[in-house]
Order: sequence, then C-alpha cells, then structure tokens
Amino acid sequence: MQMIRALYDREQRLDSRDPGVRLISTPHTVRLIDDSLGWGVILHSNLTETNADDIIAAEIDYFRTQTTVTDLEWKCYDYDAPADLLARLERQGFVPERPADAICVLDLAALPEKLRQPPAHDIRRITDPAGISDVLVVHAAVWGEDDAWIAEGRMRRRLENALRDSPETIRIYVAYVEGVPASACWMDLHEGGAFAGLWGGSTLEECRGRGLYTGLLAVRAQEAIRHDIRYLTIDASPMSRPIVEKLGFRFMADAYECNMTFTR
Repeated sequence: MQMIRALYDREQRLDSRDPGVRLISTPHTVRLIDDSLGWGVILHSNLTETNADDIIAAEIDYFRTQTTVTDLEWKCYDYDAPADLLARLERQGFVPERPADAICVLDLAALPEKLRQPPAHDIRRITDPAGISDVLVVHAAVWGEDDAWIAEGRMRRRLENALRDSPETIRIYVAYVEGVPASACWMDLHEGGAFAGLWGGSTLEECRGRGLYTGLLAVRAQEAIRHDIRYLTIDASPMSRPIVEKLGFRFMADAYECNMTFTR
C-alpha cells in the first residue's frame, strides 16, 4: 500500500490535472483554484512543526487577498506532517467535516467477479448537459436542496463545464427505477493516468438495497479498465466504506475536508 500511496500522492495531489482548474505549486503547498466556481483547495502540503503555523496563515491570507475564492478547502490526510496538522488548521479557523472520509483503493487487475457483470439495472451514461438535472434530482433528495453545492448551482456548473470543455475526462451515470432517477455518480479519469476517482455516489433512500450503488461501481470499473486505468479511488463515507470494502477496495488513509469561507 505504501507504493500505491506514493503514486497516489504524486499523481492525485502533486500533479492533479483537473480541467479548467489552475494548479499552483509553491515550496510548501499545492493549490487548485476553480475561478468559475469560487472554489479553492490546498491538496498537498509539505510542512514541519517549525513552519506549519506560519504557512497555514500565509495560505489563508493568499486566498483571502489574492483570489476571488469564497470557499477554501484544505484536504488533510492522516499521514500529512506535522502529526498535529488537523489541530493546527482548526486553531486557525478551518472547520473539518467529521467523520473523516476513508480513502480506499481498488486494484483493477484484481477486479472481483461481481464488478465484472453487465448492468442488471437501467443505467445510463449522461453525455448531454440536459441530463445533469437527473443527477441533481438525486443529490437534492439525498443531501437536501439547501446543500451549498446544489443550492448555489456549483455542482451543475462543475459537471456542465467538464462535459463541455473536456468530456474525455469525466463519466456521469444515472440509474433509473421505473424511469425515475434513483442513483447517480460520476468518475474523473485522465488518459495515461494510473487512477480514476469515483465521486458523487448517492442513492434515494427508498431505492437502497437493490444493487444500484454496486451496479454503478461496476459500470465505472469496467469503463476505467477500457481506458487502461490501474486503480480506482473513492473518498468513502461511513455508509459507503463497508460496501466498497466488500468489493475489494482497500483502506489507504483517512482524509478530512477542512473548510473556510470568505465573504466577498
């Protein structure tokens, strides 16, 4: 797992290639900024006990004064240094989402038979921006219409931008039950990369237990294999983690989304 983690850090944290997002590498941090969404993230940091507090303060000042970002995230992994980085972020005003997400990895060279099966449900790939409405219907029902990414239109813009500007880097899927959107998700991937990221997996409460979530995992795993991807990653919630671990995913690390907002 250490080898996979090192590759993950290099490809997914140090050299992230999200389309439409600016990557800024400094001696101590890697920043991603999406100006269209007013969103920024510190995806990687290289800090010590001696300089951590000063660098954290400098990053806050940079995003507050040098960007138009309104929502800043510092993604803190449990193996990041210094060991008390999470507490230091909290002391300077970041608010961690708890519980942590479990970063889990599936080696597609050992894909379990259950994920090799053809879809047993009505699963459709969304390629037209109009279809994104079906994704939002599911997410609003699961997470609430007041969820900031939904209410402020950021999820729609993020998915629409990807479909319009770089459709080769995203796969969006919706599972339907009797013609009604019941489960939705997407996958980010890049040709030549070792990893594809699974995101947004959400299922209506009344439709759970039917295999929709697993079906969407299978569709994405098979698509990743067609593009010579070696590993799938997922930021698994406590609800998702038992499901994906039964399907061969292995725990790699805990990660906290530490958030801060700026009023513009």
